[in-house]
Amino acid sequence: MSTTPKPALKPADPRFSSGPTKKRPGWALEHLSGAALGRSHRSKEGKAKLKEAIDRTRALLEVPPDFKIAIVPASDTGAIEMAMWSMLGERPVDVFAWESFGEEWVTDAKLLGVDAALHVGRPYGALPDLSKARKAADIVFTQNGTTSGAKIPDFDWIAEDREGITINDATSAAFAQPIDWAKCDVVTYSWQKVMGGEAAHGMLIVSPRAVARLESFTPNRPLPKIFRLTKKGKLDAEIFEGATINTPSLLATEDYLDTLKWGERIGGLKALHARADANAKTLYDWAARTPWIAPLADDPRTWSNTGVCLKIVDPRIVALGEEAKVEFAKKLVSVLEKEGVALDAGAYRTAPPGLRIWCGATIEQSDIEALIPWIEWAFETLASDLARAA
Repeated sequence: MSTTPKPALKPADPRFSSGPTKKRPGWALEHLSGAALGRSHRSKEGKAKLKEAIDRTRALLEVPPDFKIAIVPASDTGAIEMAMWSMLGERPVDVFAWESFGEEWVTDAKLLGVDAALHVGRPYGALPDLSKARKAADIVFTQNGTTSGAKIPDFDWIAEDREGITINDATSAAFAQPIDWAKCDVVTYSWQKVMGGEAAHGMLIVSPRAVARLESFTPNRPLPKIFRLTKKGKLDAEIFEGATINTPSLLATEDYLDTLKWGERIGGLKALHARADANAKTLYDWAARTPWIAPLADDPRTWSNTGVCLKIVDPRIVALGEEAKVEFAKKLVSVLEKEGVALDAGAYRTAPPGLRIWCGATIEQSDIEALIPWIEWAFETLASDLARAA
């Protein structure tokens, strides 16, 4: 039996899912009472709500004034697919991946038949060699690996005098990590990550260089309706003013507006970054003094401050083999959920076994602090059971 006592204090909110993530502190359904429900998204009121979401996004995320912002279907996946299908093929492409979703963009590059160099980090969580980015090529990368807990350390590897465009999948980085807008031509993310919004809506942010690509390049492939960003060879400006390609949820839009207003109230982008940093630091500091667990990514410069991924390194568990380690991790997650202290805290299904604890801006640091003793208790309990069985 474990000698670690069962903790008394539980997190006030056990929701640590990496998406959809926990709602902002103080969120309540009545805060959405101003939604334009039952109205067309093309009505004056509906378009005003969508335009407000775009304008508040620009202000809070500190998007340059000459960049354009659109609300698009199918979450971050839809946004980045739209960019890749519409813009790639004019020149060679470098695709960098080090987690599950980034590897999907590798697959897309293959399907699109573009001249692509594919750079995939190994082992899981390790970044590929970013120095291989070519100045003359387009670049596709994921700023923060949601399933690997690894982010790019900076944007220095992207040439300032680059000839191609850069497509940054920033879905779990936007609002939590700095974005070097001078190095990004396309930035995508979804409402359901750092800001705790609802799923199914994506954001597509494009630079003047990306607009020029859209207006000068015609892909040699048919584009589905939801991917079409131009009309008669020119950017469809209405899409970037709130006239969405398909029908958005105005209830979800109201929820996104609510969380943007919350971000403004607490101090803007700097405050959002600080909350995520403090949450993640609490976990990484604990892992540094705990011998049986470690960050999945080995390089501290790449540690994510949103989806913190941790692997079990205890020799007793590792010696049992991969299958037993997977089973142990599942039991650990199950105990935490059964005790009501951490929901949806397991590693992504294709990632190495362990924990994935969301630390984005909507999470309270006090909940992370309260969770840690429960993880220690659950581990020691399961490890003791394993020792007795042996």
